[in-house]
Amino acid sequence: MHNPQLSAGGLGRRALFAGIGGAGMAMLPHRARSAAVASDQAQWLEFRQRFITAEGRVVDTGNRNISHSEGQGYGLLLAEAFDDRPTFDRLLRWTRATLLRPEGLHAWRFRPGGVGVDDNNNATDGDLYIGWALLRAAQRWDDAGYGTLGLSLGQAISRLVVLPVHGRRLLLPGRQGFADANRVLLNPSYYAFPALAAFGQASGDPVWQALVEDGVKLLRDARYGRWGLPADWVQLPRGESATPVMAQGRPPRFSYDAVRVPLHLAWAGLSSEPALDAAARFWTDTAGAAPPAWTDLRTGQLSGDLASSGMAAIATVALESRRGRANPQALPRVAQARDYYAAALTLLARLAANEAPPPGMAPRPLASRPVVVATSPEKAESTAKPQVVSFGQGLARGAASLLGAR
Repeated sequence: MHNPQLSAGGLGRRALFAGIGGAGMAMLPHRARSAAVASDQAQWLEFRQRFITAEGRVVDTGNRNISHSEGQGYGLLLAEAFDDRPTFDRLLRWTRATLLRPEGLHAWRFRPGGVGVDDNNNATDGDLYIGWALLRAAQRWDDAGYGTLGLSLGQAISRLVVLPVHGRRLLLPGRQGFADANRVLLNPSYYAFPALAAFGQASGDPVWQALVEDGVKLLRDARYGRWGLPADWVQLPRGESATPVMAQGRPPRFSYDAVRVPLHLAWAGLSSEPALDAAARFWTDTAGAAPPAWTDLRTGQLSGDLASSGMAAIATVALESRRGRANPQALPRVAQARDYYAAALTLLARLAANEAPPPGMAPRPLASRPVVVATSPEKAESTAKPQVVSFGQGLARGAASLLGAR
């Protein structure tokens, strides 16, 4: 969660999740993924050296060196993708010891210097990335404990931060402070579609498919300004109108949060979605020497600051996703990033470029080896005999057939 603020006052195992275009990438056979990211290994090592402490804390160097669940989730996902289990376990130990809450979600912010956790509210994007990393780790390293922890976190997310409104399943940015009697405040960039698909495949709970479908619908409805871009924050009225509008009390911008919308769409293979196309047109129209960091969606004003190298990496992935997968070697490098967030976006863009299916290609099948989970959450970190939970042997049709013409 990038600077969240409080602003307003049983996992079923039923039908197998149908999947979306990028869902197959979310749980790729690891031999394919490992080969794809091998050339980026030096990028990961630089990120690890610059931003991860010996104790397993990801440091947000652009935000007073705090740590947050978003950063821990990104670190875990990257450590899994680069087959760095010692770092993964360090990150996981610190995350669970420091941020894990009794209800199963994670506190979003930790301040160093003896302060510790100073905001116990969760950030749902951080929880999604932590859980997704655990599901991937369970498959990569054949570890039942990771699978159990991932599914348990998925249960907490679906139970505590999914809210039905006007027939939609909404993903709240956090458990507290984002819904009142008049409106629901939403952050479109929290809909990490590959992660949602992975939870759906792992659990069989249809809530995840509903979140994918309703998240895509939200992004189709919530586009603003000259280019029809997604906003960092939107709100959905509780009354009869179900039309999302830009959030009151928040800058009406496409900027540091919303830049992740085209990343998640491209990563999931949803390359024909209007929000991704709009971002690609914005970056094409405004590039010049480099694209701006943000635009005001009401006035059309462009930021005087240039986009970071991480945002530029996402722009390249978005532009190339409509023609085919971006070449990771053509993307910015971690060395060009001035701070944690730019470096994280750079590596996430590289993963998306490697894992997203090219336009028109059917999703790859899931690994034939099922993910395992321990017999109970209490035994998740033990060597107890695992119980197998199958992800199924393949995905259904791609995003177009799942979402249909709406």
